Amino acid sequence: MTDHSGNSDIISGVSRRTVLGVGAGVTAASLVPLRIEAQEQHPAPSPENGPTTHISFQVNGEQVAMDVDARASLLDLLRERLALTGTKKGCDHGQCGACTVHLDGRPVSSCLTMAAKVDGRQVTTIEGLAQGDELHPVQQAFIDHDALQCGYCTPGQIMSAVACVTQGEATDPDAIREFMSGNICRCGAYVGILAAVAQAAETMEG
Repeated sequence: MTDHSGNSDIISGVSRRTVLGVGAGVTAASLVPLRIEAQEQHPAPSPENGPTTHISFQVNGEQVAMDVDARASLLDLLRERLALTGTKKGCDHGQCGACTVHLDGRPVSSCLTMAAKVDGRQVTTIEGLAQGDELHPVQQAFIDHDALQCGYCTPGQIMSAVACVTQGEATDPDAIREFMSGNICRCGAYVGILAAVAQAAETMEG
């Protein structure tokens, strides 16, 4: 967005970087009321609506136990039952990467992962990366390099980027591009994304 003076990143004295930093620094505690409200609005499915199964798993370090529709995706469970809406629904066919989360430390498309399959496992979403007000190095790198435009794909991009670095795949630009190829940015912010992953790799491995 551009004001009349031509400054594209400043609107009413507030920079886009400031907004991103504040938004990304929201603590997990602030999500608890939303999570409770979401569970009230989307209660456990009744047997009349289809088969259900009981699961118990960890999400962002918090133990969760509930009955779920045996046909539900992990994406819908996170968004509709747990109010973890940072994980985005894009294509819903596992082709865009917007819904990427970590399952036992590995990146997966949550739209293609059955909720029933996470029983006894650990799920990490974009909300689980920051430590209080301290951003994860990858989150900070995305801000530093303006590695986003509309921001819709950014949570999935960041989750894949974290895996790229932690799995030792961020060795050179081509390796980063290959690892991140499953995450589509329709705005075309790939140059910034590549720079952000490279910076995060240096920070996390240094």
